[in-house]
Formats: sequence, C-alpha cells, structure tokens
Amino acid sequence: MSGVEIRDLSIRFGSHEVIKGLDLSVHEGEFLVLLGPSGCGKSTLLHSIAGLIDVSGGRIEIGGQDMTWAEPSERGIGMVFQSYALYPLMTVEKNMSFGLRVSGVKKDEIARRVARAAEILQLGPLLNRKPAQLSGGQRQRVAIGRALVREAGVFLFDEPLSNLDAKLRGELRRELKLLHKNLGSTMVYVTHDQVEAMTLASRVVVMRNGQIQQIGAPGEVYERPQNLFVAGFLGAPGMNFVASMIEGRDGDRLALRAPFALALDDYAFRVRPAAGQEVTLGFRPEHVSIGAAGDWEAQVQLVEPMGNHQVVWLKSGEFTFAALVHEAMSLAPDERVRFSVDARRISLFDRSTEQRL
Repeated sequence: MSGVEIRDLSIRFGSHEVIKGLDLSVHEGEFLVLLGPSGCGKSTLLHSIAGLIDVSGGRIEIGGQDMTWAEPSERGIGMVFQSYALYPLMTVEKNMSFGLRVSGVKKDEIARRVARAAEILQLGPLLNRKPAQLSGGQRQRVAIGRALVREAGVFLFDEPLSNLDAKLRGELRRELKLLHKNLGSTMVYVTHDQVEAMTLASRVVVMRNGQIQQIGAPGEVYERPQNLFVAGFLGAPGMNFVASMIEGRDGDRLALRAPFALALDDYAFRVRPAAGQEVTLGFRPEHVSIGAAGDWEAQVQLVEPMGNHQVVWLKSGEFTFAALVHEAMSLAPDERVRFSVDARRISLFDRSTEQRL
C-alpha cells in the first residue's frame, strides 16, 4: 500500500489552466473518489498521478517518494481505463499476464499472480476464452485483473463502468467494493456518477473547474455541502433552492422569512448571519413531508412513480420543488396538499459568496 501526496499541482494545456494549485492527500488503504462534471479536471488529475500527463508545477509523491517526473512504469501504480483495451487475439490469461511477461517477470510468479487475480475476480473458468467470447462485465473484470497482477501500491480507475448498462454497473460496483475490502489497497477512482461516488468512496473529492470544492465522507458531503455547487450537484432529484432572508426575532433568535418561515434554533451555523442577510435556502426532496398536518399548502404539478417511491413536484406560490414520497400515497396532478420541511436538515448559503452559513 502507498499513499499519494499532491502539493500545489498545476497543469496547463497551452494557455488553458486545467488544474489550479491543487493540494490533495490520499491516505493509505482508502478508496478516494474524484467526482465532478465533465471538464472539471478529475481525469487530468488522475492521469498526472499515473505519469501520463506532464505537470506545469507542483509535486506528486507516491509512497513517500517524489514521482513528479518519474516514468509511469516506475510509479508502482495499476490503472484501469474506461475502455477495456484488451488484445482481441489473446486469451484472458494472456491479456492479464502480458505486462508481466514484457517486464521479464518469471513464469511461476506470473502464474501465481494471474491465479490470485482470477480467484478474486471470479475469472477462473474464463482464462482460456478470448475477449469476443466475454460479456461487457467480464471484459471489464479482465481489465481490472490486468491491473491487479501488477500488485501495485496504488490502483487508479478512470470511469471504468461508464460503458456498461445499468444492471452491470450495479454488479461491478459491488465487486469493486468487495475488492477494496479484501485487498485493502489504496484506490483512486474517477467518475461523474454520484451513485458510484456515494456507494464506493471512503472519501469523496468534489471538483469544479480544476479546483476542489469539498472533501469528506459521502454522508458528510451530502448532508452538509460546503457551497451551492456541491449542494446542487449531489442528489437525484437535486436539492431544492429558494431565495430567502434571515430575520431576527425575540432578541437573538433567528428565523427565515416567507415563503418558508422556519425557526433556525437547531441550525449549526458555520458563520452566524445578521438579521436582514440574503440567503439561499436548500432542502432535499426527502426532507419534505406531505400530510394534513403540514405547515404550508401546495399544488401537485407532476407525479413520477419510481417503483419503491414517488417523486412529487409541487408548486407553492412562484416556487416549484420536488418531494420524495415513500408511502403508498395516491396523489394526482392539480391536487392541493399540505407539506412541511424538516428545519433540522436544511442548508443555508450566503447569496453573494454561495458558501454554506
């Protein structure tokens, strides 16, 4: 196992700065997920760790050694790409062992490593097949096995599941989670899929425009987003947002004004606002309760059945928002309902800086 330390990293392509003075520590044995929209720099960062992209400035350490300018073969990493990139005329065994054979590893050692990787990935019965005889999920497992046989200190995954259908993605997510549990290796994984990030990660790194927006455990990032971008990027449906203002009442107590007049007695402020400060109120669809005892009234605009729950779109005044309903509740468009918002689970953001209060 090896950790990765990145200090003041900058990467430019011509005049365009993709990564901007980035600092990141990847702890030994953790599963770190780089999450963000297309073009945010997450794959570029991963490729720089692998040595596939030259950096413009900064330092990369792997296992305590300066690897900023080392060749990829010297970095002690195993990498899995989005494309399987298997040799079509080679068997599974030959594909997995190719890199070791080129490196001059002894035959008995190659056989040991391939057998171990095949056992972990359940590829034993497939070792004599060629890629054309495999399913998409099996091909991706072979690509992962090709990285595993290197017995590297750090494994890098560049959106390895994006070419698979939804069912296979779910199956391979579980396999990757079990693989990390069994190996205990350091893994860095790139994705734009928040479901992959939330289910796989020990810690999530949310990126935007070449900069880190927030680092934390999946539950922490989801429940306490540090800024408006993180809050809106995570969640399906996303967090509901509404412009509001802080109002003072009863001395030092704070509350939100209409349309959602909420007491803020239980809100854990990072920075205590002043009365009159303009804010953005955020609340997730699952924190909306629909029922006769609700505080406010809304009109049902749309109901989306999702199997084990429903997404209900409500309109209250000029504001449209989503609610998740898990109960077997029968709702129809244009119906009037009452609802409440859990004041303990809301997020407040400064309107000008977009940072969490």
